Amino acid sequence: MTDATAGRQRMARFVVRRAAEAEYVDPGPLAPGAVGVTRWRGVGEEDGAAHTDFGITRLAPGGSTASHVHSFEESFHVLEGEVVLVTPEATVRLVAGDYGVIPIGVPHAWRASGDHGAAWSDLFTPPARERYGSDTYRVPELPEREPIAVDTRDPRTRSFGNITDEHMNPGRQSQELLAVSASMRTALLVYSGITLKMMVDSDLGATLGTLFMVRYAPDGKAGPHDHPLEEAYLITEGEVRAMFDGEEFLLTAGDIAWAGVGCVHSFEATGEEVQWLETQSPQMPPRHAYRFVRDWQYLEERLEEEM
Repeated sequence: MTDATAGRQRMARFVVRRAAEAEYVDPGPLAPGAVGVTRWRGVGEEDGAAHTDFGITRLAPGGSTASHVHSFEESFHVLEGEVVLVTPEATVRLVAGDYGVIPIGVPHAWRASGDHGAAWSDLFTPPARERYGSDTYRVPELPEREPIAVDTRDPRTRSFGNITDEHMNPGRQSQELLAVSASMRTALLVYSGITLKMMVDSDLGATLGTLFMVRYAPDGKAGPHDHPLEEAYLITEGEVRAMFDGEEFLLTAGDIAWAGVGCVHSFEATGEEVQWLETQSPQMPPRHAYRFVRDWQYLEERLEEEM
């Protein structure tokens, strides 16, 4: 049984895709009028996902798309290179570390930046449906404007942000060092050898999904749990031991995995730091977002004593 089919054999509650097996193909209707655009879909509707279409898009030097809109929400994080994104809000030149959200129905187009190519991860939620033309519609071209850089302090580019290694460092979170004013919005969550930095969420304008960066210390660990939502993971650095419904996988840089609703999963660093990009769709509910196995096992033990 291959990694890619393991989850489907168990009611499609998880998927694991290896970087070495990535297939970048023409995205078809997802990118109208595209030149030099390919995409590796790590997980989507065909895998049983109800809320997640997650993958990596590549744009070759000189490439572009026509202006278009989607009937799904699109979040992205630039992995390498440089690309221009045209929206009514702004025409921005995106570089590695930049991220953003394109709300439902907002016209946009992708353009190569000079002689540069680029690659970015993207989350479409709900998934693009091929039987409905990938839920994408070509629209009149947006006016040409001089691209500007993402500025997290400028409200005119409120749909975009940037993340660096310093943002993941607990010792670099002072008011003087942060690009924006320190608040709960800029907080770095640190627990159990894990650091988490939110990127795309409701504050940025997303309503259906979130996108954030996770780093595990060499002894970082998250015990078995599941969620009332779907999660996708793109390993960006290092390796992590992951369990999905009792099956163990060693995930390394470039691998993609997905856990559906009810899939019990856990992660453990292997003695070195590991980092990955994570998505959740739909967005996390205000309560009962995690169901940890050990907590309910504790209840079972107490009930045995009391009954």
